[in-house]
Formats: sequence, structure tokens, C-alpha cells
Amino acid sequence: MELAIDTSTDYASIALSHQGVTLSEFSWHTKQNHTKELVPNIDYLLRQARTEPQAIEAIFVARGPGSFNGLRVGMSAAKGFAFSLEVPLVAISTLEIEAYSFAFTGLRICPVHSAGRGEIATALYQQTNDWRCLIPEYITTADKLCQETRERTVFCGEIPLVVVEELESTLGDLALVPELAARMRHASQLAALAWRRLSLGEKDDPASLQPTYLRPPPITQRPITQRKVK
Repeated sequence: MELAIDTSTDYASIALSHQGVTLSEFSWHTKQNHTKELVPNIDYLLRQARTEPQAIEAIFVARGPGSFNGLRVGMSAAKGFAFSLEVPLVAISTLEIEAYSFAFTGLRICPVHSAGRGEIATALYQQTNDWRCLIPEYITTADKLCQETRERTVFCGEIPLVVVEELESTLGDLALVPELAARMRHASQLAALAWRRLSLGEKDDPASLQPTYLRPPPITQRPITQRKVK
């Protein structure tokens, strides 16, 4: 059994899975109370599943981008479980988790988050023969993203309303923006993606793994790079 933890933003989600297939899931809106709510909610999820922490064989965690507090709490908890249970730890991009919900479309998928200062954090994914990251995380503006979008694309994630309006008005039929409820992240997607990595023998080192922040708080964190979509 695996435990998936996503506290990237105020919308948090946790899940228990078996080989990436979700057994149970719990999501909630936290209002930056991750520290107080995460561990009790994990305890609740385990009790509901009538299982113990010792049954967990891997830890999956969303690595960001996202809020400083949310990512710090989720990453710390994930590392703590991985160390104490002596199980593998696998981290997945928050943007990729959001995009994976729309893999079935076969279209290009562009998750979008506010990065502050009038900018957005985004990336580009697509399911063809396999799930692929076309462009890794980068920071841009809504205007530039519109200029760079040349084919029909699904825009997902916690997109600011003003950005949704700009995408739809500028791109027209090229922009597919699902309803907000369909765009929310679920730990079930994290579990599926992380299991793919783990089944290939890929895992992260708990000692060196760090969150990816929208805006790195300490000077030791490197910002997401600026780049253009090709």
C-alpha cells in the first residue's frame, strides 16, 4: 500500500493506493492550516481503511510548485514517513498531477498557477503513445502564453479567473478550460503517476529532495527558469 500526500496549495488531498490504484482518498480546503490538519487527516484516512502506518510500502508526494507553507508541511511529513517506515519516496510535479487528469483527451495539456507579480507558473504535457512532459515548469505571463499557444490545448489547474478570461477571449476555440471542479487536483492522480516512476525503479532521496516553490523564499532555492514554449 502507498500513501500519497499533496499539500501544494490551500486545496489539499491525500490517498491510499495499491500499485497506484486508489483505495481511498480524502480532500479538503485548508486555508493554510496544513500544519494542524495534515497528520490528523492521514490518521483519519488510515482508520477509515482499517489499516496501520506499518502497512505503507511507499510514500508519494507533490513537490510543487505551490505555496511555501503547504509544500514545506507536505514534504516534511512525506520525508518523515519515508525515513521512519524505511520505504521509498517518490515526488511528482504539482503541475503534472493537474495535467494528468486530462491525459485521456490526447491534446496538449497546460496546467496554470498564479506565480504572483502578474506572472504564472506553467508547463506542457501530452498523452500520445506514452505520457510525456513537452515543456518542464517555467514562469511566464498570460499574454506570452497566449502568443505561444498555436494548437488546441487544455488549460487546467487553479487558474486565476482573470487568466481564464484572457485565455478564452484571446485563443477562442484553441483554449479548452474545464469547469473549476474538474480542474482540482486529486491525490489519486499523484498515486498513479508516482507508481509509474516507482515501477521503473525511480525514486527520490529524502535527504536531498526539496520542494519547487513558485517564488523561492530563501536565497538557497533556485527559481523556476524563464523559457518559451516551442
